[in-house]
Amino acid sequence: MRITRGSGNVFADLRFPDAAERQAKLRLAYALNQFLVRRRLSPAAISRLLRVTESKVSALRHYKLAGFSVERGRAFFQSTHGNEWSCASCHTQDPAASGRHAKTSKAIAPLAPAANPERFTSTAEAEKWFKRNCNDVLGRACTAQEKGDVLAYLMQVTPGGGR
Repeated sequence: MRITRGSGNVFADLRFPDAAERQAKLRLAYALNQFLVRRRLSPAAISRLLRVTESKVSALRHYKLAGFSVERGRAFFQSTHGNEWSCASCHTQDPAASGRHAKTSKAIAPLAPAANPERFTSTAEAEKWFKRNCNDVLGRACTAQEKGDVLAYLMQVTPGGGR
């Protein structure tokens, strides 16, 4: 019997055409589920926390992630949405690279968790930055769908590969 070392993405090893997206969704769901287990929250509390329906919470808990899209997240990240800035204005087109704030020139650590493992480890910090940056880019708060899409995109970005 011949044994072949896996690539690290079981979906790619099984030749799924959307392997990167499937892997990103799985990593996102796993991270969220780990957080939710540690917090010991009820489905209703999780629903309020994430601002989604309880049916979406159930889907998330069972790794049914059809609602989020890596491609939609990438497009959202790179688009100016009719305004002056996009997420990439400060975080660069490659979220695994360091960026610089477009207005203050302050250095920004990589946004992709694969390049910066500290990213998205604190819910309060993530919410604070989503609120601030969505307001800067969109002039409003991001929806749960937009946040999920962006996180799905960022979870599959790798250093040196961009994607």
